Amino acid sequence: MPRLLQFVAIAALPLAGCFFGYPAEVPQTVTTLPSFDRSWDAALGASNDVGVQVSSADKAAGRILGNKAGAEVTIDVLRQADGSLKVSCKVSGSTETNPTLDDRWRSAYQRRMGR
Repeated sequence: MPRLLQFVAIAALPLAGCFFGYPAEVPQTVTTLPSFDRSWDAALGASNDVGVQVSSADKAAGRILGNKAGAEVTIDVLRQADGSLKVSCKVSGSTETNPTLDDRWRSAYQRRMGR
């Protein structure tokens, strides 16, 4: 009988360092492309938030035109070749009365996008 125990002990040695089980799941990051509709709505809403009077909103072209106290505002929501979106706000004209209008619009846009 002692020989049988020795044999079992020797046979079990290679298994002593082994672990049997399932590997831990590796977290995966899924990147989704931004929604044009959500970005468009946020851009239009941000314009309202900062007091821009919208004179034209062409969703198909991705362009919003307006003004505030003599400053002309152009907002573009454009699809890029890689599927991303480029959102920009340009203020021209009376920058003396609205020197931070583009920054305020950008902050309102970011807030509406939940950033």
